[in-house]
Amino acid sequence: MFTRSVIRTTIVAAALALTAVTATSASANAAANLGVKDPKIVELRDSKGLKMIEGAGGKALLEANAPMTAAAANVCGSGYTISEGAARYGTNATLYLWWNGKYSGSNKLYDKYICGVLFNDTGSARSMGIRLKDNFTDTPHTEDFGTYSTYAGPVYQKRGGCGEAYSYMKSGSQVVVDNTYKMSGCN
Repeated sequence: MFTRSVIRTTIVAAALALTAVTATSASANAAANLGVKDPKIVELRDSKGLKMIEGAGGKALLEANAPMTAAAANVCGSGYTISEGAARYGTNATLYLWWNGKYSGSNKLYDKYICGVLFNDTGSARSMGIRLKDNFTDTPHTEDFGTYSTYAGPVYQKRGGCGEAYSYMKSGSQVVVDNTYKMSGCN
């Protein structure tokens, strides 16, 4: 039986070897009559077809390491090729947020399927985790906390467009990552 660490390492290795990522475009048909415009999607330089929502944070980070960016998108699964944002937390961890271009409901701002992954950049196992919450009080948060050498997640929210991602990591008894990333373009 494979351990979670072996499975995670296999996924990351396969994603890094990936030479092309199938890109999807935002669904133009979903919620077409809302009056909310589709987000403007821009291509990421040297990223094998990955894109991002214009104005989302982390463009330089995403473009600086195309293989890792592709690996992060691949962890979320098929279709998660549009970045909602990325953040680097020192030399400890990197947060990636992805959207699959689809909506879970009629609101183009809030009702986006979002995936989050927190990569461990230290090279050794750490107590870490990621929590996604949407902008609604009645929706449970999704989270993945444990001791990981590669990444925490993926975690998903179906109404995550204006939510936030909480990232956490400890090194021994010291907390080295304790950050909340808020989605851009929301009130």
